[in-house]
Amino acid sequence: MANKIQMVDLKGQYLKIKDEVDAGIQNVIDNTAFINGPIVKDFAQHLSEYMGGCHVTPCANGTDALQIALMALELKPGDEVIVPAFTYVASAEVIGLLGLTPVMVDVDYDTFNVTVDNIKKALSPKTKAIIPVHLFGQSCDMEPILNFAKEHNLYVIEDNAQAIGAEYTFSDGHKAKTGTMGAIGCTSFFPSKNLGCYGDGGAIFTNDDALAERIHMIANHGQRVKYHHAVIGCNSRLDSIQAAVLDVKLRHLDEYCKARYEAASYYTKHLKAFDPEEKFFITPKELPNSTHVYHQYTLKIKNGKRDELKNFLAEQGVPSMIYYPLPLQEQEAFKPITRAGESLDKSRECAYSVLSLPIHTEMTEEVQDTVVNSIKKFFA
Repeated sequence: MANKIQMVDLKGQYLKIKDEVDAGIQNVIDNTAFINGPIVKDFAQHLSEYMGGCHVTPCANGTDALQIALMALELKPGDEVIVPAFTYVASAEVIGLLGLTPVMVDVDYDTFNVTVDNIKKALSPKTKAIIPVHLFGQSCDMEPILNFAKEHNLYVIEDNAQAIGAEYTFSDGHKAKTGTMGAIGCTSFFPSKNLGCYGDGGAIFTNDDALAERIHMIANHGQRVKYHHAVIGCNSRLDSIQAAVLDVKLRHLDEYCKARYEAASYYTKHLKAFDPEEKFFITPKELPNSTHVYHQYTLKIKNGKRDELKNFLAEQGVPSMIYYPLPLQEQEAFKPITRAGESLDKSRECAYSVLSLPIHTEMTEEVQDTVVNSIKKFFA
């Protein structure tokens, strides 16, 4: 390959929207409203419209979004929050940070996502909330989770950091964007995300007016009125330059998701043709009631060959990543504070077999052929 293969091609994406992005950033510099400038409010409004009309509170990053969401629910130390063991650390980290108890549950091996069956096993009198994580780009099966939460008076906080733009279809046919179905939804605008800025950023979603007001206060030092602090809060803002970038990229989000889906479909077609009986690896499975926006394209490598394949691909100039190499229940930080709601065998199995291939909006078939052929060469 003439050009180095990348996991994510942010430069190529930027060059296609350069004029729009540069104009947006220059406008912020010209008006010098670097914090809470008008573009932040404009972006929040545009994102709200995209998400179906929910309240949107921009914040500094996805981890802050999760923390502020939990703070808004006024949970007490010792209260339990159910969270999948196979996910990025932030989903559980904020639970421990606030003195709450993370209760780890397993995930569905096919989709990497938590299911209502996993959640049921973890229920206790102390359970107050559930954090379903829409991992790698598709929704958890939310309808049964929401019904279970309603039955047991539990809050649902969606971790939508990896699936913004995805859509879930309920049994009655109505559709909802991921991040808008629970009491609160959270997302991250980390640069590599499907909707990513050029620094850090995040947002919090809710359809509840009272929660929206509380979330907004907490993100702004607990203030309704400047210098009058009604609750303990934090300082978590999306700056104007990042909002300007995101406002441009939001207009392209659906095409970005489509490009990723097409790249994923190309991988699956050619990898399945090589290994139709899944002797060597398992390609991603898609839920019938969720679209998939493929933040990651993640294989499960069989027979303990994952690390060998990763090293071989690197020798061929093909990058790959392991998301995530150690399940949360085995992380040192969580051992003293967590309990397992069930056996976590599938989370462990995922952690020791997953391998994510390059996927982004600028993928070409030439690049994908190189990736696929390198995998074929390893297993031949």
